[in-house]
Amino acid sequence: MYDNFSLEDATALQIKLAKHLKLQNLQNIFTIAGADISFNKNSTTMYAGIVILSYPQMILKAFALENYETSFPYESGFLGFREVPALLKVWELIAIKPDVVVLDGNGILHPRRMGVASHFGIMANQPTIGCAKSILHGDNHLPGKSKYSFEEIKSYGETLGYALRTKDNNKPVYISAGQLITSEQALAVMKKCIGNYRIPEPTRMAHEIVNDFRTGNLKAGFHLVEQPLTLF
Repeated sequence: MYDNFSLEDATALQIKLAKHLKLQNLQNIFTIAGADISFNKNSTTMYAGIVILSYPQMILKAFALENYETSFPYESGFLGFREVPALLKVWELIAIKPDVVVLDGNGILHPRRMGVASHFGIMANQPTIGCAKSILHGDNHLPGKSKYSFEEIKSYGETLGYALRTKDNNKPVYISAGQLITSEQALAVMKKCIGNYRIPEPTRMAHEIVNDFRTGNLKAGFHLVEQPLTLF
């Protein structure tokens, strides 16, 4: 999809896509998804997965898995060009879409407001949230040390996201709106997704399931979950 793009092409597309950002409050969230990618080092095969959970109960209801070949390099600030095509392929497997999708990366907390969560959200016309493990952009002020503490992340005075502490005395995660949701609402939603780990449940479960897919323990396709999986 983007394999023939140069970084100049990718930058131009990000600027173009950013004009389609819509940040607005999302109503009636009953299901939430987590999306993640896994790959073997030096391989062009991307293993992609989207898990669907009840919200706010965080009960796994279904997941979809698919692989995708890409030659687009890993470059900071351009994650969407590697991951979005694979995730869109998985998205096609899901007949009843979740209310919001959390991606392992940034949304508008990005130099061009076009992290992987915003990129996917625009391409899929879907409400999305970015939940990144590291900060890419903005002036970060660390939150308090206790669980649920948060602090704004700003760039030139504009609030683009939040650093959120998900465990006492642990590194925060970085929350921002992707598309069709505000960063304030994204923060409120993600607070309800915190379990016993640093990574909130939607992307944590997606990571576990995608790794099992990559190692051959799960097969591609759409899977309904009738009983709890023994993965966690």
